[in-house]
This record gives sequence, C-alpha cells and structure tokens, in this order.
Amino acid sequence: MFCINSIKQQDISLINILLDETFGGDRLGKTAYRLRDGVPAVQELSFVVRSDGGLKASLQFWPIEIQDGDRSASALLLGPIAVAKDCRGQRMGLKLMEHGLETARKLGYQRVILVGDQSYYQKVGFSRSLAVGLEMPGPVNKDRLLAQELVPGAMNGIKGMISKIK
Repeated sequence: MFCINSIKQQDISLINILLDETFGGDRLGKTAYRLRDGVPAVQELSFVVRSDGGLKASLQFWPIEIQDGDRSASALLLGPIAVAKDCRGQRMGLKLMEHGLETARKLGYQRVILVGDQSYYQKVGFSRSLAVGLEMPGPVNKDRLLAQELVPGAMNGIKGMISKIK
C-alpha cells in the first residue's frame, strides 16, 4: 500500500536524487527540460508517493503553450515521472499518473502533452495520433510526442510549436 501526497519543499532534494537515479545526470539537457527551465511546476499537480517511510515516486506537471501563428492553446506537460527501482512493476507510476490526470481534469485543464513510450503511456490515455500536429523546440523523436484530451475534443485543430508559458 502506498500514499499519494502533494510535494512539499523538503521533498525537492529527494525528488532530484530519484530523477538522477531514474534518468541519469544528463536528463537536464533534454528538450522537455528546456520547457521547464525557469518555470515553476503547477503546485496543485505536483505529487509524490511515500511507502515504507520513504519517497518512492514523483510526478509533476508544467504549464506550456502550443503556438500556431497568432493562435495559442494552453496545455500541461506531464513529467518527469519517476519510480524507485525497488517499486517498479507495482503500477505505482500508473496510479500516480491516473491521480494527477484526474486532478488536472477536476481543476479545468483541457489537454496534456508528454514525451515517452506510447506502449506505456497509452495505458493512461495518451496517444500519438492526438499529437501529430505538434512540434517541440530542439531534438525530439516525434514518435514519442504524445497527447491526451482531458476534455473530449480538446485537441481538435490544435497544432504548432510547444513553448514555455510567458
């Protein structure tokens, strides 16, 4: 059994350790991190899992915009999500994402974007087909760019460059 809680300030250093263990120290150079740099995560969508007294997983969402000429649409960027090695295979990451996505839906967010493996993230509703018209600044394997509608039809007509909220 595990418990999902909101991130507290004292969790940040433990989250960074978990992220380094999960993704390596070069994670900060990835394109998705450029969209997070200098932008605070959405506080009410920042979660950790505690189990057996320790921090075992984390998930954050970040505000982004999708620019298409003069038009823009707001969205969330999911990630990073990390689960400690000793907890993998227990559906902890999936449960954490389900919780985060449902909270985002209740808060009125309409769409979520991420970079990841469709075979894993489709389990919580992400699709490559919803992200076909999207681009990211910098190198990204487009097959790994996924989207989810928190409101039916929220990705209809949405295309363009993903950027930081200004």
